[in-house]
Amino acid sequence: MSSSTSSETVGALGAPGTSSTSSTSGALGTSSTSGALGTSSAPGTSGALGTFRALLLDMDGTLVNSDAAVERSWRVWADEHGFTMDDVMKVSHGRQAHATMAVLLPDRPVEQNLADNRAMLAREIADTEGVVPVPGAPDFMAAVADLPHALVTSADVALADARMRAADLRMPKIRVTAEDVGASKPDPEGFLLGAATLGVDPRDCVVFEDSEAGILAGRAAGMRVVGVGARAAAMSPDVHVPDLTHLRVEALPTGEMVLRVPA
Repeated sequence: MSSSTSSETVGALGAPGTSSTSSTSGALGTSSTSGALGTSSAPGTSGALGTFRALLLDMDGTLVNSDAAVERSWRVWADEHGFTMDDVMKVSHGRQAHATMAVLLPDRPVEQNLADNRAMLAREIADTEGVVPVPGAPDFMAAVADLPHALVTSADVALADARMRAADLRMPKIRVTAEDVGASKPDPEGFLLGAATLGVDPRDCVVFEDSEAGILAGRAAGMRVVGVGARAAAMSPDVHVPDLTHLRVEALPTGEMVLRVPA
């Protein structure tokens, strides 16, 4: 990337802005941009990410805060099977429910896990109380609307629709849900399918994730990872942000993008 290039900044703050000039220096670089985070004279370009061509976005914990609904649903199952919520929540984030059950009850028949998975999905689809957007998610989703991106979630179509609707977030045109894959995160299948559907090499994709299973899946897919929220920090992603107000995605004239995180 040249030291001075015309670019368009988008991110947690609304629609793409007027084309501006950004100056990069070395791996980090500097830029002059403005937006809902305020005017920032020198937000750094993430040297850990470099340039990329597509965004692959997890849903729960990354775009949508559904923790309360998830915990209510899992509490029913945990009580029925003699687990504490701590036991369950250590392994559940990012995985399909039946995959979590398989970790907790490795000798249990798959059919029973799938049956419980269906019951849990029904509860979660009906229970959207307290489901809200992660800070910055509405503006971020509006801003990246015209950039290559896809939702890659362990939820099925009905649950993804219910939670994105409850959070009043735009559903991406391309989405990979539980029905589309044979293996749950941390298997990379979902992210690889998302990249293939977008027609982008996995090495040119950046994953946005909050969970251990999701971050491991992104890495296994050969992708760079932006960790969102407290859970992600422990996994040492390439870049970590507390929420989606703390970054911008900048579209370059080449069709590539860079991530800018205020210093």
